[in-house]
Amino acid sequence: MNRADVAIAGAGIIGLATALELTAAGCSVTVFDQSEAMSEASRAAAGMLAGADPENPAELRELASLSLALYPEFLSRIESLSAKKIPIRTTRTVLGVRALPRGTKAVSETEVQSLAPGANTHGREFLLLAEQSFDAWDLAEALPAAARAGGIELRERTAVLSVHGAASGAELVTAAGSFSAGAFLNACGAWAPNLDRALPVVPRKGHMLTAELPGEVQMQCVLRTPQVYVVPRGGNRYTVGPTVEDAGFDRNVDPLRIQELFSRAVELWPPLRDASITETWVGFRPGSDDGLPIIDQTVDCCWVATGHFKNGIMLGPGTGRILSQWMRGQQPGIDLSPFRFGRFATSAAAS
Repeated sequence: MNRADVAIAGAGIIGLATALELTAAGCSVTVFDQSEAMSEASRAAAGMLAGADPENPAELRELASLSLALYPEFLSRIESLSAKKIPIRTTRTVLGVRALPRGTKAVSETEVQSLAPGANTHGREFLLLAEQSFDAWDLAEALPAAARAGGIELRERTAVLSVHGAASGAELVTAAGSFSAGAFLNACGAWAPNLDRALPVVPRKGHMLTAELPGEVQMQCVLRTPQVYVVPRGGNRYTVGPTVEDAGFDRNVDPLRIQELFSRAVELWPPLRDASITETWVGFRPGSDDGLPIIDQTVDCCWVATGHFKNGIMLGPGTGRILSQWMRGQQPGIDLSPFRFGRFATSAAAS
């Protein structure tokens, strides 16, 4: 079948979350991906639902609140459809900052040490945040299976090469031939400009690693500063990240970057010095010129959702919900003006 109500390019969390919402509303959906589903930024992520982070831009708050409220339903549906578990690994974050944000209260040294034994608290104040995290690799295994079980046609290793608006909707040229759809969504992440060169989005390369720590000194919370995070994964394993680099689509893992990252993690949590590095990888976060997502309708039958940068996992369910509403002719449930593409033209004119 070479037609669907909606065609989506990009089978990361944004594309698949939107597809699940659309199929639940009765739409037929086909999702294309140039590689494998959930194989890029969505799999490379740390899986923190960091909606309470004081560093988050104010413009993200409404979308983040919506997305976090949807997460229990989102994960439950994926688990039900896929028969795969996505366990919540942590429910609290200990956040180290140089100066306390207004209206916040630091936790005591005793409480920090009870949650993150051996943490280096020198020169920082610490906040306790109610945040959940899960292993993004668990989601990367379950979400594509849930999509297929939910009736979504998933065409992996089939890139969308071009899209043109037509009277009947969108006409796609793909690596496997032509395809028609009533509506189209570009959710290609860092690759979104391949279909629309006007999009001011570039890959922000990030190195990450997994460390395994023997012994009895472990922690059950996320330990994070603006420079580094240590995220428990169960089985005495920890995800450590990130770097943020402007290096294009360079997939090479740089040993020096990995060692610098690990050293930052050890400085924050000294017990990690006894850990061994068991996995290393890089991901390409889609970064816009102002660091905010781009969620907009480009022409009558075409939409774009990219630029989620470090927050794609957190914002996935909320982005899927508002896009599903919008693409079906309903009013999106939140104000999307901070994410409209036109803001870049306005900024350029002002400067």
